Amino acid sequence: MTIREVSQKYGLTADTLRYYERIGLIPPVPRNKSGARDYGEESCQWVELMKCMRAAGVQIEALIEYAALAQQGDDTLEARRALLVRQREQLTARMEDMQASLDRLDYKIDLYTRRIARRDCPAQCPEEKEKP
Repeated sequence: MTIREVSQKYGLTADTLRYYERIGLIPPVPRNKSGARDYGEESCQWVELMKCMRAAGVQIEALIEYAALAQQGDDTLEARRALLVRQREQLTARMEDMQASLDRLDYKIDLYTRRIARRDCPAQCPEEKEKP
């Protein structure tokens, strides 16, 4: 696949794909006879993985380290696994923080829904105190 096709398929700009390759986020992409990047299945799998991990908030430095380890072969399996476990722990913590934020938003939305309803029928609805 050309860089344009990969760009369209994964929703990343060609500049982003070149950047990912330049910094080692994805292994060097093979070139065709005219020197243009020729993304095969393996290159596309790397692009897809990195897009997924970046969307999850995994730091570029960790992903560069992962890609470098992967290119060194099976001698780095333990190191790659440990790196991914650390990233999973960090992602889980961020998800817990996000869930707490979502819970707070739900509370506030529910509170305002009740306050609006109480405004429309003040005699029937008890007053409640809002927490920040």
